[in-house]
Parts: sequence; structure tokens; C-alpha cells
Amino acid sequence: MYPNLYFLFQDLFGVEISALKLVNSFGLLVALAFVAGSGLLRRELQRKEKEGALDPTEKQVWVGKPEGPLSWVSSGLLGFLLGWKVLWLLWNASDLFTGVAPPQRHLFSGEGYPLLGLAVAALMAWLRWKEDVKQRLDQPEQRKLKVHPWERTGNITLVAAVGGVTGAKLFHLLEYPDEFVAFFQAPSLQAFIGGLTIYGGLIVGGLAVAAYARRHRMPFLHLADATAPGLMLAYGIGRLGCQISGDGDWGIPNPAPKPNWLSWAPDWVWSYPFPNNVNAVYGPRPAGYTGKLITESDPWPIFEGFGTYLDPGVFPTSFYETIMAVGIFALLWTIRKRLKTPGLLFSIYLMFNGVERFFIEKIRVNAEMDFLGVTLTQAELISTCTFFGGVALAAFVLRRSKRA
Repeated sequence: MYPNLYFLFQDLFGVEISALKLVNSFGLLVALAFVAGSGLLRRELQRKEKEGALDPTEKQVWVGKPEGPLSWVSSGLLGFLLGWKVLWLLWNASDLFTGVAPPQRHLFSGEGYPLLGLAVAALMAWLRWKEDVKQRLDQPEQRKLKVHPWERTGNITLVAAVGGVTGAKLFHLLEYPDEFVAFFQAPSLQAFIGGLTIYGGLIVGGLAVAAYARRHRMPFLHLADATAPGLMLAYGIGRLGCQISGDGDWGIPNPAPKPNWLSWAPDWVWSYPFPNNVNAVYGPRPAGYTGKLITESDPWPIFEGFGTYLDPGVFPTSFYETIMAVGIFALLWTIRKRLKTPGLLFSIYLMFNGVERFFIEKIRVNAEMDFLGVTLTQAELISTCTFFGGVALAAFVLRRSKRA
């Protein structure tokens, strides 16, 4: 496992770049997931506009109007952060990022170069002011600007990201209310950003995108179809981040020997101890495994601050989900042009998503709850609803298509 890029470069290439301790493996893969999903969405929106399914809209914009002090101040604040904190972290990385303390404690501290921050702030504010003056007109005028659907990709991605992270955190706290109480007892950044539930992100992020589409007069079913392949690929990339970092999103203990039908695969595909996992799990856990310290006799390197492994090994469910997500993405991408009924591709996405998550839950570590006398996990309940929601949506759009 590689909790951050520092250990990856150290282990694979023998290169030590202290600043890379700031780049967490999981966070990097999540960022790449958003980039991939956004790129595919942009491509699909362009295709749908060419096919006539989506139309550009018009908006009124001012040309030559002064931006005002607020824009100069925002550029100055960005420059201050760059000079005060970012440059300080980069120049002092080899001294700061030592020992077992997380490097993020320096990132969110009062340490830095305040004078350099002020200098960079002044420079960036002046450059913004200069650009503002350059684009002004003696007589500012209001013009109509045509906005293509694909030009809204960045805003859609941003709305989905904010809503998704908010929903993922909210649903995680609903599933683990003790963490909600613990946060207020001992507030910390790690406690705030740690722990995300993917279905919470999907639900709240989806509602946020639906609201955005309504506001900007974008047909939601066509937009949903355009997002489906990218959502599935992004999910797979995100789960790869879980696997590489060892973020705890793994399966139940699997001490059984690898079956003969899987003899062609590496042993870790069947059962994996997640050495140097980012959570540094140590001691017994209710799920049935125990976190132990890595020693010199073990086959793995010892990463400072993370040197533990699970005994017995567990199912690497995040890797399984990556494989399944990529497979579902390939299917959706293959059939997307053949399906002419708006909403049908998204309904298929919902059904496959629900089935995949429901069955992976059978071998995942997760909190169980009682729902109408049935014991199940939050993800099993939501994945069941997701599947039947996809069935209902498919029936609805097909029936409406026949009537048209």
C-alpha cells in the first residue's frame, strides 16, 4: 500500500521527494476520477448536441464592464496563500515532513512566509487590476451569448463534486453516528474529511445536478444519460484509490487458501493483508482481523507512521469493484449510441450499479442495521433501491417513448 506518493516513489524508484507526502494516494485518484468523468461528460454532451438532443441556450453578459475591487482582492488572497503557505511548504519539505506526524498539520497551521505572501498577493492583485483595466470599454454594453451544453461541463462537475462530497460525508455520519459525536468532542480536519459513503455522494450529488439542469433548461434525462458512463468509470478509479491507499474499504477476513480456479492470479487477488495501509490499523477489530506491526522478517517495507498489516488477510473488495466498474463502463460506452430513448442508458447504469454494490456488500466490512426486521447494511438497502429505481425508470421512459 502507498498512503501517499512519497512512499510510492521511494519504494518503486528509490527516490525521496519529501513534498510528495502532501499528495495522498486516495485524494489523487479521486481527483483523477473527477477529471475522467468530466472529460467523458463533455464528449457526450457534444455528441448529444450534434444529434439534436440538446440545444444551446442564451444568456446576457456585460462586455467592457469593470470587474471591481472584489476580483482584485480574490486574486490577492490566492497570491497570499501561494506565497505564505505553498512556497514555504515546498522549500522546507525535507525538514518539515519528518517523523510520524501527518504533513497536513503544517498545511493547516499558522506557519509560513507572511512577508512573501504579501508580496505575491500584491503582484497578483496588480496583474488582475491591469487585466481589468485593459478589457474595459468607454461604454459597457450587454450582449447575448450562446452557451453550448458542453460548455457547462465544468460547472456541472463542480456542482456534482460539492454535492457529492457533502452527501458522502452526511451518509457516512448517519451510518457511523459515533464518529459524529467524536468529531465535536475532539474536532480535527482529519475527522472531518475522513470517511465517505459513495451512495450518499451519488444521491446528493445527483440532486444537485438535477437542480442545476432545471435552472439552465437542460433536459435532465439526456443529461443523466450523458453522465452515466463517466460516473461508472470515475467510480472504478476512485475504488482504485481505496485499494492503493488501503483506506479501510476492504472485505471480511479470508483465511481460506486460494482456489484452483484462481491459480493464474496473484495471491493478493484472493486475500490481502494491506501492508502499510493509510489507517495504520493496529490491534484486534470486530470484523475478525487484527492489525499487526510489520517487522524486518516480513516481505514488505516499513513505511514510517504506517507500518502495520492485517492478519488474517481480507478480500480486496475495492479491487473487485474497480474491475466490475470498468466492465460496466465498457458496456455502457458500447451501447450508448444504440439507445434512442432518453433516460434508458441511465436506468441501465442504476441497475448494474445496484447489483454490483449489493453483492460486493456480502464480503465487505460494514456497519449493519435493522430495517423492518431485516438485518442489512446501509449500502445494501440503497443499492436495492437503486436497482428497482433503475427498473422503474426504464419502464417509465419506455412506456412514454411508445406513446410519443
